Amino acid sequence: MAGPLNSRISIISSQFGIIPLRNFSSAAAPNFSVPIKGGAKLVAIDLKTNTIRKVYTFTEDVVLPTTYLNDVRFDFRVGKAGYAYITDSSSKGPGAIIVVDLENGNAFRRLNGANSTSPDPYFLPKVEGEILMNRNQDGSTSPFRLASDGIAISPDGKVLFFCPLTSRHLYSISTEALRDRTIPDMDLLYQVEYRGEKGASDGMITGAKGTIYAGDYENNSIRKILPNGIMETIAHDPRILWPDTFSIGPDQYLYVIVNQLHRQARFHYGKDLRQKPYSLLRMKIDEFPAPTFS
Repeated sequence: MAGPLNSRISIISSQFGIIPLRNFSSAAAPNFSVPIKGGAKLVAIDLKTNTIRKVYTFTEDVVLPTTYLNDVRFDFRVGKAGYAYITDSSSKGPGAIIVVDLENGNAFRRLNGANSTSPDPYFLPKVEGEILMNRNQDGSTSPFRLASDGIAISPDGKVLFFCPLTSRHLYSISTEALRDRTIPDMDLLYQVEYRGEKGASDGMITGAKGTIYAGDYENNSIRKILPNGIMETIAHDPRILWPDTFSIGPDQYLYVIVNQLHRQARFHYGKDLRQKPYSLLRMKIDEFPAPTFS
């Protein structure tokens, strides 16, 4: 059995003091290993009482043997209790957007294996002057491929933005269409909109003005994408070593962790090149976080 909260991938807080927390002690498969059956959870913690409000688990047709649940976004304005959208960042199976009805826990996969949720087969990420690839301790190598990862939701909750990790492409789709299970996945493909190249991103988030903030891990940078599609670099610094887990505070600062993912041992023949301490960076953006409540 998987432990209670063994491997937390991300924490997102809300203005009501509830933290929806993803525990991927098994489904996240630490270091992209084989998932442990039944370990994937979505946990809501009430910060006012310091207690677990609710735990959501997933069926085998939602969390596949290859699934790596990753980033999540919430919208509490739809349905009776809101919806969650989670990216499956699989390295060996199909990517997808997993939709969760927070009222009853019903979850289902969307855009399963679609081009928009899959790694770009022609993309070779280059970080700190070196091609990023799996370099095993035994000397063998293989391409590094990871499916849908970065995810953000528009301020009105009507559009979901997403991107594969090993890709520079940005896509979007109607959240209403994602939630509508009467639309077959094959038909859903035609509702995906290509938004252009934005750099290769892990973390991504949307502000109240509709601006998308996204990392560019190849260039130690952070970019913003305006609602009209114009993109610009707002931060470029050698300390921005794999920007991830973006958050916008009520103080109108953008908070970003730099986790040095590309320096992990799996990319360097078993030698861990990460240097402590890890960093949490912030920059003033003069924009509030996008609302998730009415």
